[in-house]
Amino acid sequence: MAVDSLQISAKTAKPKRRPNAGQFAKGQSGNPAGRPRGRRNNATLAIAALLEGEAEALTRKAVALALDGNALALKLCLDRLAAPRRERAVAFALPAIGNAADLAGAMAAIAAAVAAGELTPGEAFDMARVADSFLRVIAARDAALEVEAARRRRAEREAAEPAPSRRDMGFREWLDDHFKKG
Repeated sequence: MAVDSLQISAKTAKPKRRPNAGQFAKGQSGNPAGRPRGRRNNATLAIAALLEGEAEALTRKAVALALDGNALALKLCLDRLAAPRRERAVAFALPAIGNAADLAGAMAAIAAAVAAGELTPGEAFDMARVADSFLRVIAARDAALEVEAARRRRAEREAAEPAPSRRDMGFREWLDDHFKKG
């Protein structure tokens, strides 16, 4: 039996795929008629409907179970009374940072606090990020001061130079002078 070359190419040919298959155009949802933002899940709505009006009774039961010694109910009640803290307050005085030179002293103090066990490495990393923020602010302030000082020097230099008389100016210089001041 002879095999047709068209059959082979049709069987082995890769199916045509659209470019960027599986991706939607930027800013366009794959399901524009989908669930609106802020709408809760159907299961959550069903549970809320079942428990409606029973919250007080369930809370009393959980408290009663906790008082009877049920460890899970006790944990649930305590978690609701005092939520776990996400981060602890760090009792570390970061040395004053007024300029870029002070940053080295601040970083040395952070390293010493880690070595002494006063700060964890994670807390030290957070403190170093705070110090880095100071450095960025100081650099921006110094750059702004430098721009202002250069502007003042330029204004003083221009004020010190006598303006050429209009008779000594060519037309082009007069135009430049006239529109520079205006």
